Amino acid sequence: MTHAKTPALTHAMSGSVESAHDDVSKLPLERIDVAQPGLFQAGVVGRYFERLRREAPVHYCADGLFGSYWSVTRHGDIEAIELDPQTFSSDHFNGGITITSHPDEPQFRPSFIAMDPPRHTEQRKAVAPAFSPERVAQMSGQLRQWTVEVLDALPIGEDFNWVDRVSVELTARTLALLLGFPQPRSRDLIRWSEAAVALPGSPAFPTMADKLRVMQECFATFDMIWHERLSAPAGQDLIYMLASNPETRGMSPAELQGNIVLLIVGGNDTTRNSISGSVLAFDQFPQERRKLDANPALLVNLTPEVLRWQTPIAHMRRTAMRNVSLGGADIAKGDKVVLWYLSGNRDEEVFEQSERFVLDRPNARRHLAFGAGIHRCIGARLADLQLRILWEEIMKRFPRIEVVQPPARSFSTFIHGYTELMVRIPERSAR
Repeated sequence: MTHAKTPALTHAMSGSVESAHDDVSKLPLERIDVAQPGLFQAGVVGRYFERLRREAPVHYCADGLFGSYWSVTRHGDIEAIELDPQTFSSDHFNGGITITSHPDEPQFRPSFIAMDPPRHTEQRKAVAPAFSPERVAQMSGQLRQWTVEVLDALPIGEDFNWVDRVSVELTARTLALLLGFPQPRSRDLIRWSEAAVALPGSPAFPTMADKLRVMQECFATFDMIWHERLSAPAGQDLIYMLASNPETRGMSPAELQGNIVLLIVGGNDTTRNSISGSVLAFDQFPQERRKLDANPALLVNLTPEVLRWQTPIAHMRRTAMRNVSLGGADIAKGDKVVLWYLSGNRDEEVFEQSERFVLDRPNARRHLAFGAGIHRCIGARLADLQLRILWEEIMKRFPRIEVVQPPARSFSTFIHGYTELMVRIPERSAR
């Protein structure tokens, strides 16, 4: 297993990122290292994926920013790996689920997404009732009330940051509801999520110590909540479900903390960046908003196409448990294999005009944004409800939401999202 290097990651934010983009067609294949956060932040990584899908869909990088790894970039190959957990492990003891993860790192905590069966099955089963159709339906009234409140407070004719005013606010409230966490402190959940996925060297967390300090605050808070649930179990939140299930109530502190991080990050980054991505998509493809206004029934296809086009989680990592051939490449036991969902969702052999946002795309549900197989996102149903309610209420209020400057993107190879999306709402709909 190869450790990540410890470079000054900010070098990937320099002008060399743009020049590398300009010359991507001329780069020797063996020199391509697509796992550079600066490429994602600059919004140019798609050109690299396009070339890899065409010329080297299973591509080996021998000396990347985060060590050696295989990039898997075509939809069919990614799906095949997801459906073969015996060969391609997610387990934290084998390396975990991100290109940077390693069980010896100080911030490491195991969670059920980084487990193989049977432990994965036991822990996932404990929280599954929180996302049942019945439970999600029970939350819909509260989600709509919050959505109305947030949208009605937005300024008209003034520039504002949609990420902060809408995406983060709605996501924070929903996460607090799921976790039984105090609503007045809901933004703490976002801060902890951002710390969990931050690369050391990023502006908010210059050192590992900065990152760990914030995470310890998260762990101390949830350790207290955990002991409250163990001593007086009551409620329908996720912590209660873990505390009351015989398979999970005895989990170690590290496993509890890992699962808390998983639930926070999964609930924050997927929904938050889908909400922001939907506004950007309709701005870049205004004909699709006109389609929706003319035929509101198309809302049923909104979430899958937004998720395909946006792909909030850029990759998941697996570790090969045996020597295996894939796409003409020979992957050795122990190799790091990175499944680039962002690339699979742009696979031209599966999605026609894959770079375009097409609201009535007939096969949008084939997207890989939620993964596939045993690790498919457990909160998919709730994410769909949140986005659908949001746009039902937007359509009642705002004929247009204009993006007034290019979005600021996340400095990450894992989260494909936005830190800022400046918009203006010209007018409200007549009521």
